[in-house]
Amino acid sequence: MIEKAWARPIEELETLALQCPVQDPLLRSAMHIRSALVVSSNAVVVHQDRLHGMTGPGQVPAFYDLERLTRSAADLRIAQAESQARLQAIGHIIDAREAAQLPDRTPAIRLAQAAVARSVQAPRTPEPPRLGQRPTAAGPAVDTSGPRR
Repeated sequence: MIEKAWARPIEELETLALQCPVQDPLLRSAMHIRSALVVSSNAVVVHQDRLHGMTGPGQVPAFYDLERLTRSAADLRIAQAESQARLQAIGHIIDAREAAQLPDRTPAIRLAQAAVARSVQAPRTPEPPRLGQRPTAAGPAVDTSGPRR
């Protein structure tokens, strides 16, 4: 996924991320997340192997092994969730990089920028108070007929 987005082999990208982190901070972030993904992927494999070892064909776990089995299954689920979250983070970084490189912004962005520009340029004239209406206070309404302290 990273190789495809940057159009270079991963080994070259690793050296670029370490040598010139300021030039492409998104690459540095993607490579940092990738290294964490490798660790969590290895943890998934270890937990899977442990579970397969405890629940192999023809084996019935002993009663005292049930807690260890449950703990291993929970650790496997956590490692899988971490791996999935890291994959999504890399995908979000790649999406952000592609969005930043688009020469022609989407129409919605251009419209929003134009609206901001217009609102900055437009003179602001305060609306005169209407007769017979009291100005509204910023806080809650207070009864003003009683004594003040």
